[in-house]
Amino acid sequence: MRVLIRLLRAYLRPYRKPLALVVVLQLVQTLATLYLPSLNADIIDDGVVKGDTGYIMRTGGIMLAVALVQIVCSATAVYFGARTAMALGRDVRAGIFNRVQEFSAREVGRFGTPSLITRTTNDVQQVQMLALMTFTMMVSAPIMGVGGIVLALNQDVELSSLLLVSVPVLGVVISLIITRMRRLFRLMQERIDTINRILREQIGGVRVIRAFVRDRPEQERFATSNTELLEVSLGTGRLMALMFPTVMLVVNVSSVAVLWFGGHLINDGSMQIGALTAFLSYLMQIMMSVMMATFMFMMVPRAEVCAERIQEVLETEPSVVAPDEPVRTLAVHGHLELRDAEFRYPGAEEPVLSGVDLVARPGEVTAIIGSTGSGKTTLLNLIPRLMDVTAGTVLVDGIDVRTLDPDVLSEAVAIVPQKPYLFSGTVGSNLRYGKPDATDEEIWHALEIAQGRDFVERMDGGLDAKIDQGGTNVSGGQRQRLAIARALVRRPEIYLFDDSFSALDYATDAALRAALAAETSDATVVIVAQRVSTIRHADRIIVLDEGRVVGTGTHHELMDTNETYREIVLSQLTEQEAA
Repeated sequence: MRVLIRLLRAYLRPYRKPLALVVVLQLVQTLATLYLPSLNADIIDDGVVKGDTGYIMRTGGIMLAVALVQIVCSATAVYFGARTAMALGRDVRAGIFNRVQEFSAREVGRFGTPSLITRTTNDVQQVQMLALMTFTMMVSAPIMGVGGIVLALNQDVELSSLLLVSVPVLGVVISLIITRMRRLFRLMQERIDTINRILREQIGGVRVIRAFVRDRPEQERFATSNTELLEVSLGTGRLMALMFPTVMLVVNVSSVAVLWFGGHLINDGSMQIGALTAFLSYLMQIMMSVMMATFMFMMVPRAEVCAERIQEVLETEPSVVAPDEPVRTLAVHGHLELRDAEFRYPGAEEPVLSGVDLVARPGEVTAIIGSTGSGKTTLLNLIPRLMDVTAGTVLVDGIDVRTLDPDVLSEAVAIVPQKPYLFSGTVGSNLRYGKPDATDEEIWHALEIAQGRDFVERMDGGLDAKIDQGGTNVSGGQRQRLAIARALVRRPEIYLFDDSFSALDYATDAALRAALAAETSDATVVIVAQRVSTIRHADRIIVLDEGRVVGTGTHHELMDTNETYREIVLSQLTEQEAA
């Protein structure tokens, strides 16, 4: 509960004035609601019983005016309360999004993409709904409850003793139910995470599923998770279904008891009919306030769990942070060096990379090769600070990347990832992603270097051709060429290609590398590749094995001196081709 209150307090602080107005309006409308039964009792006792039509008309006019005030205040309070609740949801979503944008790959991997999506959407929605109900109902509930008790005592103290039984009974019943619901709501959010994960896997991997005819097993896997969510939802539903009948039972039994004992008091002459009517109205208002609180309490456990999940994201400090006093200029241009670099995941027994030394200079092509899982991609990710080294140093132009201004580092380094991702939009908007002011001529030039001009010209609209989310409407090779062109448009000083030619045929690969050599002759190029033909002509080849550098040199030098490199080459080429 403390986490929920802390979250609401932090994000509602800018809206103190609207909230104060909501409280005042709710107070006025609740007082008006409480005043109406007293007026009704006066009409019965002093107007109807005595036959005073003038008194009935005057008091009835006052009741109409009070009712009008109640309606106006209630509608205005709901309006401002709803606006504030929606603004709260917007701000919390923005807070989560901005925090996630600061995360490195380590933090994203820790939470998982499906869970982050659930926390940003469903979890925020639950907190937002609780805030909305609080502003529209919960503010008036305690006022109505306390005010109803005071005015009920004013009508008849003896009859008010019934409240000492009904209200505590209602509170105990609700507390017992709420205690069980909290555990189920946490489990429900975890099951929603699982559903999201499976859906993402199945939608993203639909081609693989169909290629291996795994439709039925995947349907069964989804059905299992869906059933698990159903069972938890049914459990919470049963508790919710139990709550309202229990509340209504207590309310109705209390009403019957009031009528029973009130009838005896009227018969004895110690209570008037109007007073009994007013007391019954106040009892219903008290019970209604308890029912509103009950409705709120049903939402609180789930909102509390969601708030904890949201706060967990907001309080997670990214492992990659901008320096307090960043270096904003680079004296040299394009010089890259790793000194005794190490990267270890939290809690891992062994590091992914250990003792890596690497130098890449402008005008040279440095290639990195190694078996699967040797740490090639991790090494490349350390350079643009997608992750930070846990030991050692990464230097760009002689300056530790951890002390560089992120914008300066971003301008100096461009990476083409192993799995190129395109955003929904057009070819032009994707290629301008790193350089928004790029001209059409610059984009066509980059496409020509990346061997993508021909297929883009054939697309309907050219640079304005539509690209679906993830680039699903183009082939794997076309995605790679567009991603390469996107990096070329920026014209950085250091190019990082993470196995970015794997989907290209040999002819396209050769043409692209030849065009790149001329285009990037003054830049530093680092290529990670599995295909030996892609990197055999590099100026320097780094051989990685289980996270360590086991060889450095040219292709011919490594063939003569490095057994690991030789094994990789001969697994793809014959001895004659390798020579």
